[in-house]
Amino acid sequence: MGRVTVRRPVLRFAEGTTRRRQDSLAAEEPLELRVDGRALAVTMRTPGHDVELAHGFLLTEGVIGAAADVVTARYCDGVDEEGRNTYNVLDVALAPGVEPPDTGVERNFYTTSSCGVCGKAALDAVKLKTRFSPAADGCVVSPETLTALPDLLRERQRVFSSTGGLHAAGVFTTEGEPLVVREDVGRHNAVDKATGWALLEGRVPLAGSVLMVSGRASFELVQKAAMAGIPVLAAVSAPSSLAAELAEEQGITLVGFLRGSSMNVYTHAERITGC
Repeated sequence: MGRVTVRRPVLRFAEGTTRRRQDSLAAEEPLELRVDGRALAVTMRTPGHDVELAHGFLLTEGVIGAAADVVTARYCDGVDEEGRNTYNVLDVALAPGVEPPDTGVERNFYTTSSCGVCGKAALDAVKLKTRFSPAADGCVVSPETLTALPDLLRERQRVFSSTGGLHAAGVFTTEGEPLVVREDVGRHNAVDKATGWALLEGRVPLAGSVLMVSGRASFELVQKAAMAGIPVLAAVSAPSSLAAELAEEQGITLVGFLRGSSMNVYTHAERITGC
């Protein structure tokens, strides 16, 4: 398995003095995802939980809806200059009867750690038909539970504490119980790892749950929440205008600027007690 962190020498400037030291950086390596032997996507990710990442990606792209839709997921063909497996190529075999990804949709599946899937031909290409509608989820969550989530998420960011360079995504119950927390250099990868875990554990759709993310709430993250049946998405930073538009359309409660005891509720505030 690839390294989660990498040690690198740095020159430290502080209070007018300099010294050389070793610093820990979050690892970032490419992962090529293949489906039935055909290359589908390349994403820059932090190694680890790659099988969850693949399942979450395929779930939120509408390819699969259950763990049984995948027969096997195995590493292959990724070797370094010395012939050692880099664990950077993962091939997923779909179960009989599961349709492969639609190659007729014009989109570029190269993804980066910063922006997620880029170069999509049109917004309609990412407004996928959801299998599990969050709109009908009548769960409620208290403001006190929501304001506690950023700290609960940070407490479980093991690699962030040593590098300061990772995003995190966590799925919590509406009572604030953590179900899963995953880290990655890409916020979209962290969400895919968390939803992939849920899929493998038979917890999808994630009804009555809150997805907490460490950065901003982008259109793509709202899409991923919708595809996993998550009714509440909370972020410590701002949402984009398209994220709010899609959350309204999909029946997702979207919370941004969740810091301290304050927050902004952009859509479907009826799920938050007292609103």
